[in-house]
Parts: sequence; C-alpha cells; structure tokens
Amino acid sequence: MNNPDRPEFHVTAALYSASKSVATMLTVQYAKAQPGIKFNALEPGFTDTDLTAALGGGRSPEESARTVVRLATLGADGPTGTFQEETGALRW
Repeated sequence: MNNPDRPEFHVTAALYSASKSVATMLTVQYAKAQPGIKFNALEPGFTDTDLTAALGGGRSPEESARTVVRLATLGADGPTGTFQEETGALRW
C-alpha cells in the first residue's frame, strides 16, 4: 500500500484494505502457532471474475490460479507465514 509502483497503492477502499491486512496477520500467527503446516496469504492480482466484471479487464482465472497451485504444492522446505504473489513473497 505504500509503494506507488504497485496497483493497490491507488485503492482507496479503507475497510477492504484493512480486512486484507487482518488476513495477512492471521496467516503469520497461524504459521507461528502451527509450524508443521504451511500458511501463506496470496495476492492473486486483478483477476477477471464475476466479482470484478463491472471493472472490466484483469488476468484470466487460470493465470491467477498458477500462484495458488504453487503455494498448495510447496515442499516441506517451502516458506510459511508469507504474503505471496506470482513473483514470490511481498513485503507488507
């Protein structure tokens, strides 16, 4: 939210943004509480779905799903407690 080069920088939906921050913090807390389970939050990017249809555009659901599959198939040495997008972990 602090990087003007990122698309979400321009989002002014305070409650939506706050809910995403809470979800990311829960991810970190769950990862710390359950070290045997991988917990990672995901930023799938602007995806063309029924929810975003009025906004137009966006990547295909199949493209966004690649990151979901990558995180769902992490090995035992994979990350946990992170916030991820298609290029890897994001700082938040």
